[in-house]
Amino acid sequence: MTQPVLYKQSFLIAVLAAIQAVVPAVVSMASLYATIVFFGHVLDRSSEAFVLVAVLCLVLIQPPREVTTQLTTARISAVAEVLFRWFLLLVILLAVIYVTKSFDAYPRRIFLTWAVVTPVELVLAALGMQELMHRFLMNAFENRKAIFAGYNNSSLELARRLTNNPVMRLEVSGFFDDRSTDRLGMEPDAKLVGTLSDLSQYVKNNNTDVIFIALPIRHVKRVMNLLDDLRDTTASIYYVPDIFVFDLIQARSGEIHGIPVVAMCETPFYGYRGVMKRLTDIGLSLVVLLLLLPLLLLIAVLVKYSSPGPVIFKQRRYGLDGREIAVYKFRTMRVTEDGAQIRQASKTDSRITRIGRILRRTSMDELPQLINVLQGRMSLVGPRPHAVAHNEEYRKLIKGYMVRHKVLPGITGLAQVNGCRGETSQLEEMEARVNYDLDYLRRWTPMLDVKIILLTAIKIFRDDKAY
Repeated sequence: MTQPVLYKQSFLIAVLAAIQAVVPAVVSMASLYATIVFFGHVLDRSSEAFVLVAVLCLVLIQPPREVTTQLTTARISAVAEVLFRWFLLLVILLAVIYVTKSFDAYPRRIFLTWAVVTPVELVLAALGMQELMHRFLMNAFENRKAIFAGYNNSSLELARRLTNNPVMRLEVSGFFDDRSTDRLGMEPDAKLVGTLSDLSQYVKNNNTDVIFIALPIRHVKRVMNLLDDLRDTTASIYYVPDIFVFDLIQARSGEIHGIPVVAMCETPFYGYRGVMKRLTDIGLSLVVLLLLLPLLLLIAVLVKYSSPGPVIFKQRRYGLDGREIAVYKFRTMRVTEDGAQIRQASKTDSRITRIGRILRRTSMDELPQLINVLQGRMSLVGPRPHAVAHNEEYRKLIKGYMVRHKVLPGITGLAQVNGCRGETSQLEEMEARVNYDLDYLRRWTPMLDVKIILLTAIKIFRDDKAY
């Protein structure tokens, strides 16, 4: 979308992007070949291995489609993205080897050496290509000039981002609006060039490459008149809706059977994103369950003999799209409440057993929810599910409460690592928790999940709100 806005010539950019797309596959296959030669081993199924690695790299380890997106991404984020995708590739590769029972065909020392060395090479290759693209774009093209028809939060923010990113190659000449500078309350870094009626003549008299129309949606007639006035120009014209007037979640544009549409509230886990998150959930959950199996058995015995009742407590909660699910926990109370009214646990709650208090303090009572993850009812990271009774109460009191169910609930989440856990005796406490949940939906990335998991591990023994 942005590439034609920024660059008049795109053939060379397309060639570089194509090269960049195949580099991960070439690097991974070359690394595999070098590892095999180093150990002096001949793989029985080497051709299949090379094909599988190449396909997985072409599918999983790809730079962002938009050139400007990858060039404006911080290097640390780019490195983290490559490492995460490499981990996902290894998980899929191991799954294929397991299903096809091909462990004997791939010696462990070759696989492990390749798995450790290759990501370093991929990171260096990614950074090298990023630097090459940056130098090429900064030297190959002249800056283009842009103007804005309409001054508002969206147009000001876009202008600032264009100005603050030299690689965008756009120089903002100013804004056109019928309101005065005082009425607009213009920021010092914004320049009012003229009124909307002056715009057409300005474009004819000045070298203008791109025009952004940022008038409110309700001013359709004025937008149409502007388009008519600008027919006598070769400038590229784009419409910038004032998205800041809406509370958008995962907003993106697209089309349905040729009709343009704009998503205003949608799940972040669509397409390959959803597949990537699901595979990560399955892989990590299996690893944790296997590693902690002795501990889980010990906890089960302690819970069984701590007080009468079941080892696993099942409670009805809302899952994806607001559908009821049964969430598993180690029982920590002498009661198993799951009715129309449920009293939240407090710090001095007499219902909590002795072993239950330890489990709740360390969050080990949540470990059975790894089974929920494998069932596809939950995710490792996402908004924490609340009891059905609490959901029905708070959905009437908090605006946007049910939007958090656009994704699978999580064992941990952004709210929990920011201190929003435990009893919510005040409505404001639940509102803060929901706001973090919605913020998670707005800005989800794989690295945000990794960050939340790491912070959760750190906070387990430091959280005074867990009881």
